Amino acid sequence: MARLPVIVGFGGINSAGRTSSHQAYRRIVFDLLPNAIQQDVLLDLATITNTAEHKNGLWYTRSGEALDAASLVDSIGESLLARTLIRRIHPDLFDVDHVVLHKSTSLHSDNPDEKLSFTIKTRSLPSDRPTNWQVTALSDTLSQVEVDGTLEAFIKDTRSLSVKAAGQLPTGFDPSKLYQSRNHPRGLQMTVYGASDAIKSSGIDWETIRSKVAPDQMAVYAANSIGQMDDLGFGGMLKSALMGKRTTSKHLPLGYAQMPADFVNAYLLGSVGNVGTSIGACATYFFNLEKAVEGIKSGKFRVAMVGGSDAPITPEIIEGFRTMGALAEDTALLALDQITNQAEPDHTRSCRPFAHNCGFTIGESSQWTLLMDDALAIELGAQIFGAIPVVFAHADGHKKSISAPGIGNYLTMSKAMAYLQNIIGNEGLTQRTFIQAHGTSTPQNRITESHVLSKAATSFGATDIPVVAMKAFLGHSQGTAGGDQLHLSLGVWKDGILPGITTSHAIADDVYQDGLSFQLKHQNYGKDYFDAALLNSKGFGGNNATAVLLSPKQAMTMLSKRYSSEQMSEYQAKNTAVVATAEEYNQAMIRGEMLPVYKFGFNVLGGEELTITDKEIHLPGYELAVNIDVENEFQDLK
Repeated sequence: MARLPVIVGFGGINSAGRTSSHQAYRRIVFDLLPNAIQQDVLLDLATITNTAEHKNGLWYTRSGEALDAASLVDSIGESLLARTLIRRIHPDLFDVDHVVLHKSTSLHSDNPDEKLSFTIKTRSLPSDRPTNWQVTALSDTLSQVEVDGTLEAFIKDTRSLSVKAAGQLPTGFDPSKLYQSRNHPRGLQMTVYGASDAIKSSGIDWETIRSKVAPDQMAVYAANSIGQMDDLGFGGMLKSALMGKRTTSKHLPLGYAQMPADFVNAYLLGSVGNVGTSIGACATYFFNLEKAVEGIKSGKFRVAMVGGSDAPITPEIIEGFRTMGALAEDTALLALDQITNQAEPDHTRSCRPFAHNCGFTIGESSQWTLLMDDALAIELGAQIFGAIPVVFAHADGHKKSISAPGIGNYLTMSKAMAYLQNIIGNEGLTQRTFIQAHGTSTPQNRITESHVLSKAATSFGATDIPVVAMKAFLGHSQGTAGGDQLHLSLGVWKDGILPGITTSHAIADDVYQDGLSFQLKHQNYGKDYFDAALLNSKGFGGNNATAVLLSPKQAMTMLSKRYSSEQMSEYQAKNTAVVATAEEYNQAMIRGEMLPVYKFGFNVLGGEELTITDKEIHLPGYELAVNIDVENEFQDLK
């Protein structure tokens, strides 16, 4: 009997805000929400952006003004919203108008009037050699540098990027200030915040979960698709020596793409269970999710944390994607809208999935999903936000260009639809399911993905399956994009609103629409309308994945057939307290009273502290032992 993997907690941070308690989802559908919920969203944003601080029942602005909650959101609500979603890159990350370049120079400028700042780097010289140097030009006009001795001159110049928009985390949010970050790269700072948010969002203390599960029945699968490429990770390792700076001992190890998983094991969960990092470009999150789902279904694991944390908004990465022709540049966006009387486009509409578009918009995000098998969830009274019975992943086969699309996504989407139809029937698939598309906003993707979706939908007799795309608001967070899709889809069953692709004003003529209904406006279907969602990733290099997501109502309907009415009544009684604890955490986060979990040097174990027999290993701090009396699965070959 296969165990059903259910979602019992989720959290993180992206350009819409904190993910847990559906806060990021609610930022996107903000205009359709009741005033009380809107106020919670804005207060949460005020806290995480350090715009206001809660003390003794009042909210204090940076200027020291004390306001009640209603007055605060009335006064700064619009500015808080403007700090979120896709927008012009804020100088907190870097100045898009003055990106520093370092050039070696042949010691003269072709333009005597050019204004340049410069630095002279000195190498070791023999003691009998003079080390003086002169600049023949005065002030900051450099026409020629005369060097006496073995000296090397560099010109430090700046230029403006042609890509100025990104799905940046809310302006003012700084995860490094929330724990002892110790020069961690940004992606790992986001990991600590996001994974901690997911754990606490469950409403069940982690020690309670750990007491019910053997140490080797836990798993953490997480990654990012590029690695930590900022100056505190691989980026610093690659640049430091060239810029005359010191390469540190942290640059290399903290740059690895598996570090999000390593950090969660070492500093948050203290897990000694299974660990893995699957990397597959845009499909990375779903590849890791597949490992967790299959492990839980088979009974190998009882609890799994799946995650990703990508922080790719750096000048170097942006320039790399731009030279591929993949990103939406300002000039192209202006031309797309036939605007000639302004210098910059509306950056909030940079990403336009399935419309006339010109490239994707890069984003950053850290997302974490806590999964359990159904038996453990019922026993603990866990919140069940949904269930993931399967994830399909396939490659593209032979192709000319590694970046070109292929056939793999036809397999993943068709198999996912067939699987889902076997659970909820054809009517459930074609009438009560929505598709969370990859939806990158490139001209190529709008054609190829729409053909995949249309071909699969019509094959099952569908006429109008709703299609949406979260990247319209968040940007493309690379390997973590699947986590964005998953967690924001869960909000549909909380508030009943399916977010439309509101940045796209019309579907492009070359988009395939048979069997589909591309939703360009937010629409309130009601909390119980949809039975399921199909989450799609159509990734670079032939990395394709489609996840089947069941609604919480559908999951509970299925579990009521596995468990008795008495068991379900006991579950509901426990669940009431769990839900209350989770909401207490949510409100504490809104008030800024909770800090991330970060257990550095906590309960570090050595081999001499283990109790080992030929049947089991007991670890101090874990209630259950690791069973090593393992079965030989190849008895017939003895």
